Amino acid sequence: MARSDNAANADTVETPAENLDGNTEMFAPYTRAGDFVFVSGQASVDENGSIVPGTFAEEMCRSIENVRRVLAEAGLGLSDVVKVNAFVHNPADVPEYNRIYPRYFLAPRPARTTIANCLNDHVKFEIDVIAYAGN
Repeated sequence: MARSDNAANADTVETPAENLDGNTEMFAPYTRAGDFVFVSGQASVDENGSIVPGTFAEEMCRSIENVRRVLAEAGLGLSDVVKVNAFVHNPADVPEYNRIYPRYFLAPRPARTTIANCLNDHVKFEIDVIAYAGN
């Protein structure tokens, strides 16, 4: 994989995944750059990358559990997350998102951005995070 000079010290893990169109792409489930771990977007998918449809709450919880799994591969947990980017398909689900969120992200909570009305009809929720691996 070609890297820019800025990414020369990044520890990148790549795995193939099938996107919604059935094409195989390469992406990193996470990238470590210095003391930071950047987790790629996680949705309600199973271990084979197949979408697992459900209620908003079910999809949100599965997505966050997928984040937890990727973080564990990097030796981290949800308590190490310093930034959350969340994408909610239906703006009407944002209050439910706000009710569920504190179950996973305890005080002091990470910085957060939430964008609604931005996903296709395949998933109701997606999340990516940045975690800090330093002391």
